[in-house]
Amino acid sequence: MEKQQFEVWRSDVEPAIVSKVDEFHFLGYDRATKEEVWECVLYQLRKKKDFIHINSFVSELLTLKPQTYMTWLTIHAYKDPTDWFAEMEASEGN
Repeated sequence: MEKQQFEVWRSDVEPAIVSKVDEFHFLGYDRATKEEVWECVLYQLRKKKDFIHINSFVSELLTLKPQTYMTWLTIHAYKDPTDWFAEMEASEGN
C-alpha cells in the first residue's frame, strides 16, 4: 500500500481550506483556523486504510461538519492541554 503524502497537497487545497474556515466563521465558529481545519481533516483521513486521491481529500474537507470539528478540538485539547491553555492566554493578552 502506498503511503499518503497529504502535505504535498496543502497548497493545492488551500482554497478549499479557506472556504471551510469562512463557512465555520459564518456559522459562529469564529476561532476556527486554517491550521486546525487542516489537522482535523488529516486526523479523520489517517484512520482510513485505503489510499486516498486528492478529489476524495477535497471532498472530505468540504463536507467537514462543525460537530466533527468541535469533537476533534475537544479531543485535541485533552491530549495536549498545556498548548490549549497557552493559546487561550495568548489570545486574551491581545
